[in-house]
Amino acid sequence: MIRIYLACLLFGCLNFNPSFSQSQVPIPTSAQLNWQNAELVAVFHYDLHVFDGKVYHQAFNRITPIPDYNIFNPEKLDIDQWVKSAKDAGVKIAILTATHETGFALFQSNYNPYSMKALKFQDGKGDLLRDFKEACERHGLQAGVYIGIRWNSFYGIHDFMVEGDSDFAKNRQEHYNTMVEGMVQEIFTNYGDWAMVWFDGGAHGPEQGGPDVLSLFEKYQPNGLFYHNLQRADMRWGGSESGMVPYPSWGTFPYPAVGAGESARVEISKNNFALLKTGDPDGIYYMPAMSDAPLRGYGGHDWFWEPGRDGIIYPLEKLVHMYYNSVGHNSSLIMGLTPNADGLLPDADVNRLKEFGDEIKRRFENQIATTFGNGNTIHLKLSKTQQVNQLVLMEEISNGERVRKFLVEAKTKQGWKTIFEGSVIGHKFIHQFEKMEVSDLRLKILDSKGEAQIKEFSVYSF
Repeated sequence: MIRIYLACLLFGCLNFNPSFSQSQVPIPTSAQLNWQNAELVAVFHYDLHVFDGKVYHQAFNRITPIPDYNIFNPEKLDIDQWVKSAKDAGVKIAILTATHETGFALFQSNYNPYSMKALKFQDGKGDLLRDFKEACERHGLQAGVYIGIRWNSFYGIHDFMVEGDSDFAKNRQEHYNTMVEGMVQEIFTNYGDWAMVWFDGGAHGPEQGGPDVLSLFEKYQPNGLFYHNLQRADMRWGGSESGMVPYPSWGTFPYPAVGAGESARVEISKNNFALLKTGDPDGIYYMPAMSDAPLRGYGGHDWFWEPGRDGIIYPLEKLVHMYYNSVGHNSSLIMGLTPNADGLLPDADVNRLKEFGDEIKRRFENQIATTFGNGNTIHLKLSKTQQVNQLVLMEEISNGERVRKFLVEAKTKQGWKTIFEGSVIGHKFIHQFEKMEVSDLRLKILDSKGEAQIKEFSVYSF
């Protein structure tokens, strides 16, 4: 126990509670609790190349500047439409790519000249980040910001760095780092609080020759979720862009950070990132998995809008399957949404998001019975024998993931029958099964670290 506590002190494990010796499990911060309670998240990808009429090619766009930034001209821009469409799907947190791999900033920056100040659009006074934050507030969504600094085709930044070791390269690197720090401080101080800050691909700090963004986050956004650099990650990538994680997927992890690509530890990257997918029940850091996928990812993988690609929007049944294997597996689902060159989320995407939100509501609106409690056995008595086909379990994870092994049984006319035997419950576990007539259910905790605390034990029929 002392060794675990010291490790947390050394690595900044602020979510570890040393006084809770009974269970010896890490405890989430308020930002991590907020993240998992959100469950559904949208990330809106928008950048200059949406307007060039060409198919997005990441490797090319990372190294090739956009010839004319004034192609940015969304004449029908309606960010309220973006946010409302996400809300219709059940999204609670929405994220905007303030900068991506072109390096262009979708806001007013005094540090980054390659920003909306340079545009003819809206006479150089536009600020999509401001408008996005305000739209989220109007529609009751929390706002997050995505900041890409690992690649910047305008500044010639490749994998965090200016290439070469000449004085010219060193001066350019210093300039870039200073510019990034100023730009990040603007994002952190000019727009209020952010629910989460996402440095895609990581944010190498001064120790690796990059800008110091973590200290700015800790100073100006201390209540947010930070993702991520080599020192800290408040959540982890789920190991694929399929929108799903396997079962079990624990909310705990053995390392304070996850790295990215070649910067990931061998233990994290081996076996196709298996550790990111499953987590570690004995991990001393609370770091839940997120499951991300683009809405336009069925037969393609479009994080940015391209013309004539409505056919690759995920079918409704695939999105529902994704939900059960992300939210239902103790993870959050981040869906990538793609506004078009007019400044609108396409009608096909809007309609599918509404269908998805309606279907999830339908599947969870007929709650037959629910209960909660602590201890090794929790009964869920039905008022009468009824058909059921779905159950939901939730732990009180503010006190950590304690359950290690559990069993759910249902009482039928033939006696008690096992519905599911599993390991992790975490924030939420959802299980579907063939319809069966039951009069009583019971949850048996077969193994736990400390007393199991069950926030919800519910059964449904749809």
